[in-house]
Amino acid sequence: MIKNEKGFTLIEIIAVLVILGILAAVAVPKYIDMQNEARTSAAQGALAEVKARANQYYAIQTLRNGSAALAASVLASVTTAPDLGGDFGVSAAASGSDIAITVSTVKGSALTTAVVGTWVFPK
Repeated sequence: MIKNEKGFTLIEIIAVLVILGILAAVAVPKYIDMQNEARTSAAQGALAEVKARANQYYAIQTLRNGSAALAASVLASVTTAPDLGGDFGVSAAASGSDIAITVSTVKGSALTTAVVGTWVFPK
């Protein structure tokens, strides 16, 4: 009998690989879900940024002109503004006197459900 045996048996190595495979099978879908949640949260932040830009443009134009800015000019300012660093696919369209804003992509990846919001024209 050899007294100084070292190392793992084949059964032990296979058991470790099976356990690692099970952990990977559970962890990968959760990681993908976390990525989708992070993209959605980032899109909500981009939507809030576009709304803030619309508010700022409206306030500045109203102060400069002494009368309320037109919804069409606010829409034009939002659609021609820098596109948030190229990280987001943002579109805006008139919806009555309000502006419907849609964020559909984050860092080139399409969202499973686009984030949609509305900038309400102050009355």
